[in-house]
Amino acid sequence: MTIDERLERLVERHEALAQTVELMAVQNQATFSAIAHNFEVCLDSIQRLERIAGSHEQRIEDLEHGTH
Repeated sequence: MTIDERLERLVERHEALAQTVELMAVQNQATFSAIAHNFEVCLDSIQRLERIAGSHEQRIEDLEHGTH
């Protein structure tokens, strides 16, 4: 194998690796976006549960103190 052939092969491999890295970056961005969305949904659900728990706690306190 001549030096020119070796260089050509290295260039081809470099291009293939560069394309692979670009594809991985796009896939990672999509994955990160999905994770961020899921986190937002979970955070919203936790905040709703917090409000529900606070409401129930207030109802229990009202019942215990006879205000309702």
